[in-house]
Amino acid sequence: MAKQTTTRRKREVAEPTPFEQARDEMFQHIMRCGVIGAVPEHQTEWFGETMGYLTDRYPELEDEQVEQLRTLGERFVQPPKQHEASSAA
Repeated sequence: MAKQTTTRRKREVAEPTPFEQARDEMFQHIMRCGVIGAVPEHQTEWFGETMGYLTDRYPELEDEQVEQLRTLGERFVQPPKQHEASSAA
């Protein structure tokens, strides 16, 4: 009896969009450059320079997408919010 061979279908992997590539690159830069924990003035300066870099690197991004990237990055570098323990009275 011959062994049946099954043909596996290759899963199609979607290529990341330029926005997704820029987002991932920005997060990698944030982690490498020590932006988390930096003083707000330095973060503002860093984001200004980095958004300029990403705009040059990904010219297909629209202005709105660059603003979305900056918002995501600025949220990412913020310290976690502290939850106050509610006292049981």
